[in-house]
Amino acid sequence: MKKTTLLNAPISNVVAQLGHGNSICIGDAGLPVPAGLEKIDLAVSAGVPGLLDVFYAITDEMFVERILVAQELQDQQPQLMAKVLENISLLEASQSNTIVIDTLAHEHFKLAMKHCNAMVRTGECTPFANIIVYAGVNF
Repeated sequence: MKKTTLLNAPISNVVAQLGHGNSICIGDAGLPVPAGLEKIDLAVSAGVPGLLDVFYAITDEMFVERILVAQELQDQQPQLMAKVLENISLLEASQSNTIVIDTLAHEHFKLAMKHCNAMVRTGECTPFANIIVYAGVNF
């Protein structure tokens, strides 16, 4: 049995295979998944698991250099965005690096998903609660 935070085997496998610049999308329950993109569905019920729960578990095992969110998350969900930024700040401290945070319109975010290695569907039911996490290197 693994000792780390991330216990989900398919997600752990994706993280283990990431190279510099590769990415994982962590999405809300309603985010459409592009054809051909691996979808790891964790949604159990509305809100379970939440976006930040999954974000924490994945980034506990992944060195992150960049994060992409929809501008609508920042504009329309300021409370959730504040929590996302708080989690990113904690991640920066634990990794001893600065994480670049980019935003773009939700429609463009969905296009950017096509380049992800996988999409993890959560039970999050907050509109625009989607994050793309890009792998960095710790050297």
